[in-house]
Order: sequence, then C-alpha cells, then structure tokens
Amino acid sequence: MKTPALILLTTLFLSGCEKIIDKGLEQVVKKTLSLGYETYETVGSVELNDESLISKDAKIEKLGGSFMWSEGPVWIKGGDYLLFTDVPGNTIHKFKEGEGITTWMSPSGHPDPKPDYTSSQGANGLYPFDDTHIIVPDHGNRTLYKLNVETQAKTVLAERFEGKRFNSPNDAVLSKTGIIYFTDPPYGLSDQDKSEAKEISFNGVYALYPDGALALVDNRLTRPNGIALSPDERTLYVANSDPDDAKWMAYNLDENGMPDERKEILNVTADVKAGEPGLPDGMTVDQKGNLYATGPGGVLILSPAGERLGLIRTGTAIANCAFGDDGYTLYMTSNDFLARVRTTAKGLHF
Repeated sequence: MKTPALILLTTLFLSGCEKIIDKGLEQVVKKTLSLGYETYETVGSVELNDESLISKDAKIEKLGGSFMWSEGPVWIKGGDYLLFTDVPGNTIHKFKEGEGITTWMSPSGHPDPKPDYTSSQGANGLYPFDDTHIIVPDHGNRTLYKLNVETQAKTVLAERFEGKRFNSPNDAVLSKTGIIYFTDPPYGLSDQDKSEAKEISFNGVYALYPDGALALVDNRLTRPNGIALSPDERTLYVANSDPDDAKWMAYNLDENGMPDERKEILNVTADVKAGEPGLPDGMTVDQKGNLYATGPGGVLILSPAGERLGLIRTGTAIANCAFGDDGYTLYMTSNDFLARVRTTAKGLHF
C-alpha cells in the first residue's frame, strides 16, 4: 500500500512534472516507487567523506521490533524478504515489504529448557549458501548448520575441532570455491572464557572445506566476530569485538584459501573507550570492495585498507548489516530494532 506521499510523487511523475525534478532526485523517486516502500519513522544520521557510497541526506528508516539483541540479516533473493535473528530470543524473524516483521522460526537454536552451559541459545549470523539454503552459526547447540529456507530442515556442517566442541559459532561467509569461513568466540557460553563447558582453549577463526575438512585460520584473536571476503576473495576480514582491543584484521589468502599474511587495518579501541555505542561486529561488502562494518558509533564505511569513508548512526549499537532489495538497500540489525537505508553503492552478489 502506497502512502499519500508516494501517491503524490506518482501523480507528479506520471503527469509530466518530472522535468522539474533534478536527475538525482528522479532516480531516487524511481527506485522508491519501484520498490513500493511504505513510510517509516526515521532515526539517526549519516556522516560522510565519500558521497559516491551513500548520500549524506539518506534517511535511515526504523522498520520496527522490540528484540533482545537482533543479529544476522540475510536477504533471500528468491522470496524478496529478509531473515534476521534475535539471539537471546532464540528466534529467526522475517521482514517483507507490505507484511512487516513476523516470526519465521522458533527456536532457531537449542530448544527450551536452556542448557546451563549457554547464556544465549539462539542462532546468530546468517549467510546465503545457495538458492534454497542459508548458513547458520548456532550458539545454543554450538554448531554450524545449513538451513533450508523452504522446509526449515537443518543439516549440521561442523560441530567439533579436533574432537572438541566449538565454543559458540558466531558469523560466517562463503567463498565461490565452497569454503565456509566462520568465527567461534565464547559469547554463547555462560562465563565465556571461564566456562567449565569450554573445550577449546582459544577463540578461533576456521575454514570449512567442501569435503568436510576443517582448518584453523587464526587462534590469536580474543573475540573473533564478524567476517567477510573481498570481491576477489583474496582477502578475509575479521572483526575483533574485544572492548580492550577493538579492531579489524585482514588476511591475505593463498591459492588454498589459507592466510599467508595477517595485518590489522583499523583499531577503534579509543572510540569504544570514548563511549561510542557498539563494538566491531558483523559486516558486509559492496561491489567495489568497501566494508560496511558495524562498530563503535554504528556502521563504519571503510575502504579495503581500513580508511574511514563514512559512518551510519541509528542512535544505538548495531550488531550486523546486509544488503538487500535491489542491492542498494543496507539493512541493519540495530540492538532492539531493524533499520534500513538506501545507498548509492551496490552490495556484493547483486
């Protein structure tokens, strides 16, 4: 259903008044009308060094929700809808234009009663696998599984490293060669690193190969969290969400998909200490290789080298983000609500 504002824009457009609209606004009107967007409350602000990525006047829409901690947005192209998680709420929610936010799957992780070893039993980050499946890191069951979005059937992909149970798989990304990279911090464990249920001494980054082989990418990060690949898949990015060492790492990958070089590209510990809300967490990439990395302040837009290009603020900590719609919409799981903003840059894989 179009709002009065969109009806007015439609009337102006069809009556030939488009001549008085500048080309930039005309494109925005066309995109908005083609998507059939409704009007939502707007929040936050955009701070920019580069308007080729997003307009400084872009409106951040609050799409709703009252979640405990929203996470893991993933766009389902075949159905034109977004799935995202509420980790403590043990639920996967769905957002579809015209339908709003609905419960899509519950439980998303370990069913009730909640095991003593876990602080949050739900699924976390989500990532596309193929046309009918997504990858799901599961805190409560301490596994990485594949989920059929048509039947909600689960297939376990990995649950142990060298015979020991994972801590609580958190976020994942899939390469064109079929390698799934994922992070395994202790956030899903009660008492985290001090948990008696923790079987692996470190908090790792892993590579799961199509044949089922599992390799350790890095065991030196204190809180490995969000993870992403560059468009050419030669660089793996990992966020470290430790408030005392808040940073993003870049790993140069060899022909086997394993790192041969490791470097820090941006450290934001000072921003965290200054009181900016949020920590380095989930992220996504546009077609030019720029990172949209959730962190202190909101979503930091970074060059591949870690240069700050902009900041999207919703007024609260943002856990994760993903492109959706036609590739020019950035969806953001912003603490207890879902938000989105239109961009000028196009998301990877669109």
